Amino acid sequence: MNKEKTEQVRAEEPDMLPEYDFSDKKGVRGKYYRAYQQGHTVRIYRADGTVSIRYFTLEDGAVMIDPDVRQYFPNSNAVNTALRSLIALAPVGPVKGEAVAKSRRL
Repeated sequence: MNKEKTEQVRAEEPDMLPEYDFSDKKGVRGKYYRAYQQGHTVRIYRADGTVSIRYFTLEDGAVMIDPDVRQYFPNSNAVNTALRSLIALAPVGPVKGEAVAKSRRL
């Protein structure tokens, strides 16, 4: 019985406070997409006056998927399944890095 009452109270509570309503703002999707791919720097300013700087890049093996492609692949399993089916169709083995770079230029 208590569980039902708790769920009803939670459903009535707003997800965000009114001061966090950004519905009238116009953001630009993907504005920093290219810069994020290159890596980014985070500066942490501490109360004692020191600054800690951290550099972030994509982990080795991580891949950024464009938003139009992402809608077809909701998770890693979907991406891996699709890529494995393409691998099965490929007439040759794995491609070396230089060959990939040349094919992108064409």
